[in-house]
Amino acid sequence: MAGRIEERLTELGISLPRAAPAFATYLPWKIGGNTVYISGQGPLIDAKVVEEFCGRVDSELTIEQGQAAARLTALNVIAQLKDACGGDLDRVASCLLLSGFVNCDPGFTQTPRVINGGSDVIVEIFGDAGRHARYAVGSPGLPENISVEIAATFELH
Repeated sequence: MAGRIEERLTELGISLPRAAPAFATYLPWKIGGNTVYISGQGPLIDAKVVEEFCGRVDSELTIEQGQAAARLTALNVIAQLKDACGGDLDRVASCLLLSGFVNCDPGFTQTPRVINGGSDVIVEIFGDAGRHARYAVGSPGLPENISVEIAATFELH
């Protein structure tokens, strides 16, 4: 039987991407006590960068495209979380912290608007348990020229 969060994903019409393997010498996620740390994720489908979400927000991508990239990136975070939870997202007690990075031009000040694309989908899926502390930082570049990278910390039941 599907859990509460799986039912919520179905209601929202969301299909999680496949959790991507690590691309270097790190773990995609790690559990310490009842805390899950999710390594930085990007806008991937089938472990491949989505080309339309590459480039700098403001000069190459619009804020709306950045928000869409952040949404997909957050879904990749949740895919890693699901893997960490042995497939049972109902084990998630809360999202504690979302760490967002935006590939953008110097002087771009709308990074919080971009990362809202990720924050919003986490709250849509987990409700109040998805509300989190956050930072949204501009960066002069990100791996593979992705527009957004998000890492997160979750608490488990």
